[in-house]
Amino acid sequence: MPSFSIQNFGCRVNQAEAFAWAEAFRKGGLRQEDDAARSDLVLVNSCTLTGRADRDVRKFIRKISRRNPEAKLIVTGCYAERAPEEIERFPQVRLVVPNSEKSGLPEKVLALVGMGGSDKRAEPGTAGPADGVPFFRSRALLKVQDGCDNRCTFCVIPNVRGKSASLGEDDVLACVRNLARAGYREIVLAGIHLSSYGVDLGPRGSLLGLLRVIEKVEGLGRVRLSSLDPRRTDGALVAHIAGNPKVCQHFHLSLQHASERVLEKMGRPAGPEVYRSILSDLRGRSPEASLGADVIVGFPGETDDDFALLEEFLLGSPLTYFHVFSYSPREGTPAAARPQIPERIKKERSVALRKLSAEKNLRFRASFLGGELEAVVIGRRDFTELLTGNYIKVLVPSCPAPRREIVRVHITRVSPCSTEGEVVST
Repeated sequence: MPSFSIQNFGCRVNQAEAFAWAEAFRKGGLRQEDDAARSDLVLVNSCTLTGRADRDVRKFIRKISRRNPEAKLIVTGCYAERAPEEIERFPQVRLVVPNSEKSGLPEKVLALVGMGGSDKRAEPGTAGPADGVPFFRSRALLKVQDGCDNRCTFCVIPNVRGKSASLGEDDVLACVRNLARAGYREIVLAGIHLSSYGVDLGPRGSLLGLLRVIEKVEGLGRVRLSSLDPRRTDGALVAHIAGNPKVCQHFHLSLQHASERVLEKMGRPAGPEVYRSILSDLRGRSPEASLGADVIVGFPGETDDDFALLEEFLLGSPLTYFHVFSYSPREGTPAAARPQIPERIKKERSVALRKLSAEKNLRFRASFLGGELEAVVIGRRDFTELLTGNYIKVLVPSCPAPRREIVRVHITRVSPCSTEGEVVST
């Protein structure tokens, strides 16, 4: 039986796609192999958000080509959509599948290894794992939206993902039911611009409406949301998700910057006060919630004063962590043609904000020392790994519950590098 492995780069949407493909591959007769160096077939789901993302993909392809020269490599994703000719230069890459052809990817891959002949398409959650085959993930990831209608001046994603497109509410509901029946206690809703869910449907839908339907599914433990856009996060949505026991109290909102001048240059008209108001509302309604943000430093035209505004905003905010990106010019975007900030300054600013993020996250985790939280079992190594609803990874010495189950954990130790605990009930 041929084996496969999947290497993801980038966003939660890529992870959700891989989750669905893994089910389709197993249904088609392939065996999952965790180690790409031992796989007959290696599928690479690429990212092209930054220059570093492109380099990471190329580095992985070269590494697997050396370690596993007999493997067939298939590359898909945003890098494959943007610059297929750069991927095709690698002799071991047998197939390049752009985003526009992802719907037929399982059939193409199965045909490549001689397992074609029948319809292997599968919506996420419709093909349960075969007996004895480990689940691809401990948490189910479901892509409910793709593409983006916004035109931020730094972002190439609308060019490679297209316009916003939502999975119909009935289809989402069917997937959630199947995943719950398969034993998944946590389902992650993923989208390139999740906050735009439903705007393209007829009749028009919304993320709030979708959540109200999903929460009624029998056997569902909880739903986790991927990144939200503050420009489409209104008071009704905040009131529904904050403190809701069916929704993981972990909310990641794209900030990018806190200088109105820089935000205007980015093509993001929502100012820092809008963001501050949403964070304040979330924190007031959900004191234990993890609040995250995406931040870009070194955007063209960012001055020392702009950076100081950003740093001051982050320091005084209830954010518990932030992902810091050094601006990377993407060909074809307006910002790429502007005068660029020196790399040295970008690095200095990134280091400063990552240090601040680590300090805030340590304080957040330490606030739960001696308390109890619900967590899903996500992995077993020397320790069992748990993930709390509010996005704290906890290491415990032992856990009787299997992967995917939700348990209660007592937090016993917090350090800069880890959080430890003991399972108190299953």
